[in-house]
Amino acid sequence: MDYDTYGSTAVELAIALANADLEPDDGVSRFLASHDEWFTPGTSLDLTPSDARKAADTALLVRAVALAESQPDVLTRLNELLALALPRPYATDHDGELHLHYARPDAPALEQLTTTVAMGLSQVVVQHGWQRLGVCSAEGCDDVYVDTSRNASRRYCSNTCASRSTVAAYRARQKS
Repeated sequence: MDYDTYGSTAVELAIALANADLEPDDGVSRFLASHDEWFTPGTSLDLTPSDARKAADTALLVRAVALAESQPDVLTRLNELLALALPRPYATDHDGELHLHYARPDAPALEQLTTTVAMGLSQVVVQHGWQRLGVCSAEGCDDVYVDTSRNASRRYCSNTCASRSTVAAYRARQKS
């Protein structure tokens, strides 16, 4: 699957958010700090407890889109996520390459995060189909992923989970 660089990394941010452990008191803060390249320089990444909860709710909505089992279900959940976004796209070349940003540069961190995640995820769903989103099939893993394979056949979030599942299946066959 081929998709644009900024949109593809925006959906990667969405997937990272959905898979992040945001529950500890500092979970959202740790996530924002580890993804600070997504925010306009100078943006405060300190969120109020209410805004931290909203960021965690955004993560749950991304996961809900990936868990949807029909197009109408995806549309409902995706539109819920998009309702949180406040897109104000602008073109920039700050990294030497011309591309769009989805949220205004002076927006607070929560707005930048929510808008970027919603727009990136929606572009992948609209351009490549909702079936490109999935949840890992490996036992004990529930990570969300975007299937970028040529024939949309991905079942695992990573090569690690795929290998672990293959080895487990092999060992189970050997026992029988």
